[in-house]
Amino acid sequence: MSHIKKAFDIAVSTRGRRRIQTKRPRRQPSPPQLPHIAKLMALAIRLDDLLETGQLRDQAEIARTAGITRARVTQILNLAGLAPDIQQALLDLQPTTDTKPKFRERELRQIAVEPNWSKQRTAWKRLVASKAT
Repeated sequence: MSHIKKAFDIAVSTRGRRRIQTKRPRRQPSPPQLPHIAKLMALAIRLDDLLETGQLRDQAEIARTAGITRARVTQILNLAGLAPDIQQALLDLQPTTDTKPKFRERELRQIAVEPNWSKQRTAWKRLVASKAT
C-alpha cells in the first residue's frame, strides 16, 4: 500500500460550495524590468534613424513591417521630438520591480507635441516634480 502526501486547502464560496485547492509554491519575485517608456524612447530613436538613413521609406512602411498602425508609429516617433536632455533622462531610467510606471507615455506625448524645447523642459520639470511628491 502506498501513501501520497499532498497539502491542500478547502475554499468555501459565499454560497457554501466547497472546493479543494492544492497549495502552489509562491511565485518568485519578478526581476527588475526597464520601464516601458525607456524602451519606447529607444524604439523612437531607432525608428527615426531608420527613416533618416533611408532604410525604411516612410511611416507606413514602418507600420507594415512592425505590424502596428500608422497612428501608433506616429505616437512613437513623436517621442523623438523631445529635447535631447529629456530623451537622455528617459533612457537613463533604471530597471524597477514597480508595477506602476513612474512616467506614462500619455503624459510624455503631451510634452512631445510642443515643438519648443524650452517649453518642453518646463513641462518635464513640472512632471518630474509632481512624481516626486
